[in-house]
Amino acid sequence: MTQAKFSVVILAAGQGTRMRSDTHKVLHPIAGKPMLLHLLSTLEAMGAERRIVVVGKGREQLEKALEGHGVVTALQSEQKGTGHAVQMAEKALEGFDGALLILYGDTPFVTRDTLAEMLDRLAAKDDPGVVVLASSPADGKTYGRVILGDGDHISKMVEYKDANEAERAVKLCNSGMMAVQSKDLFRWLSKVGNANAAKEYYLPDIVMIAKDEGRAPVAIEGEPFETAGVNSRAELAALEEDWQTRRRWQALEQGATLIDPESVWFSADTELGRDCTIEPHVVFGPGVKIANGATIKAFSHIEGAIISTGCVVGPFARLRPGAVLGEGSKVGNFVEVKQANLGKGAKANHLSYIGDANVGENANIGAGTITCNYDGFGKYQTDIGPGAFIGSNSALVAPVSIGAGAIVGAGSVVTKNVAADELAIARGEQRGFAGWAARFRKSQQAKKDKK
Repeated sequence: MTQAKFSVVILAAGQGTRMRSDTHKVLHPIAGKPMLLHLLSTLEAMGAERRIVVVGKGREQLEKALEGHGVVTALQSEQKGTGHAVQMAEKALEGFDGALLILYGDTPFVTRDTLAEMLDRLAAKDDPGVVVLASSPADGKTYGRVILGDGDHISKMVEYKDANEAERAVKLCNSGMMAVQSKDLFRWLSKVGNANAAKEYYLPDIVMIAKDEGRAPVAIEGEPFETAGVNSRAELAALEEDWQTRRRWQALEQGATLIDPESVWFSADTELGRDCTIEPHVVFGPGVKIANGATIKAFSHIEGAIISTGCVVGPFARLRPGAVLGEGSKVGNFVEVKQANLGKGAKANHLSYIGDANVGENANIGAGTITCNYDGFGKYQTDIGPGAFIGSNSALVAPVSIGAGAIVGAGSVVTKNVAADELAIARGEQRGFAGWAARFRKSQQAKKDKK
């Protein structure tokens, strides 16, 4: 990218009434991450000098979500159109002399390469003044249309509401995103009127104003995925599906095996190593890192977990935040792990809950074992040493420590520490009563026969 410095104005003041939600539209997540933060991640990677988000209704939600992102907000108290919204950022841009990208919080997936291309085109020798990002989606819906003249030069731009039938038939649609020099932008915005069907001040009107000044605004065509916006739950679902499809193919290209790609759901930050195998119906929540050669079996849900080389997880496993699986460890069917470390080669293969625990290398957790980590008021730690064996249906009442190589007998309720290599049995003594079962059946049958 040859453009030396640039800033960004993101429009997020719209009410989003079609979402029918108490959550601000741009905070609805795709792949577990709010739309606005997807866009900000791209801009942070590009090194934008200033990032201004124009807010309106629901500003408190946005301001909270934007904490720590180095963003300044500007208030549009009245909804008078996109041109008016951009004007609200003028004070926040005081003293800035450079290129501006104008983007939308509900259009989250414009790529870094496309934004860089817009900035480069703006800085070209022919000095076009305005660079508009357009696309040709299969269904142009009610997007404004871009009519080209020679090459990439714009002959006319028209909002759908104001377009005639011939103009509506044009495939090239205006995304609303553009690049413009700050020294030009606000002068042109001051000339924008509202003599249109919606009585609003349209940002795209600066294109024709620039032409009237003798400039030659241009359009760059991006992929429809980059320019897709969200105004309804249906559009949110469609963009989620599109994002997931692209992520699945990316995973395959990077060396993971997805047995049934369409049934696997990723989060924005999911990391997969090479030669991972992901079986059908696996869901990744935020914060998952999987090393080379791990296997995630079917119907598992994983969030906030780190899974090392050679691990096997599932089927029907749940890994919650703070789960860390060492090399070659195994978490089997109907096992839940939360805030716990499993050492190299450790196993919890069946029907167990491991929470707030450290499990040593090569330890074995028997079926039905639980770490009783919560007493209704606080959480407590369980430590299980290397090579320990926990018998089936055991309850380890934290805080408690099981020493290296110790064995806990099946069915035990352990409330005291167990020393290394010790056998711990904590259950009632078994007693036998010869012939009792036969006598019981006989007496019960006799009662039934009298009825």
